[in-house]
Amino acid sequence: MRIVIAGGHGKIALRLERLLAARGDTPVGLIRNPDHADDVRAAGAEPVLIDLETATATQLTEKVMGADAVVFAAGAGPGSGSARKDTVDRAAAALLADAASLAGVRRYIMVSAISVDEGPAPGAEPVWAAYVNAKRAADDDLRQRSLELDWTILRPGRLTEEPGTGRVRLAPKAERADVPREDVAAVIAALLDDPATIGQVLELVGGDVPIAEAVRTVAV
Repeated sequence: MRIVIAGGHGKIALRLERLLAARGDTPVGLIRNPDHADDVRAAGAEPVLIDLETATATQLTEKVMGADAVVFAAGAGPGSGSARKDTVDRAAAALLADAASLAGVRRYIMVSAISVDEGPAPGAEPVWAAYVNAKRAADDDLRQRSLELDWTILRPGRLTEEPGTGRVRLAPKAERADVPREDVAAVIAALLDDPATIGQVLELVGGDVPIAEAVRTVAV
């Protein structure tokens, strides 16, 4: 499969690119900084330069044309303000959905965040509140596109740099907990293989169930 990954130089994306390349897929990493191209190539992916905050749907469509699936793994990142939470975490996700639809690429995996439907807690730090609201809005937008896109929304808990265990808890609702980025990437790869997870919103944390079994269990 040819899989286009928004946020192609991100910590989850680079891990996902390595997994996909190792199993014979063709990952494509969308990046806005040309200095990141070598890292993406080293992960086994094709780097494609585009700025999701300034690109048009037509420009992005050209980049995803011919793909079998797209993955939104982009984020404004630490140190960014409220405005970029909206332009990246919400607007860029919607732009990728527009482009996938125009290109005829139905499969869309969204990397979201656990419990965002609950909204930010009262009195939450403003930038964090903006992030939660942006992720919730992006998920809501994607859920309205079932006629044009075969989506799955994955909501990991707190991301860590710990080595992956290959064992997780994956369910429509999970208690907040940590999960290694390596395991998140492995779950995305498994979701791409299983059309029975289309139309599902799944929360992901560390657990005891092997990833393949966890995905089979939630598949309907």
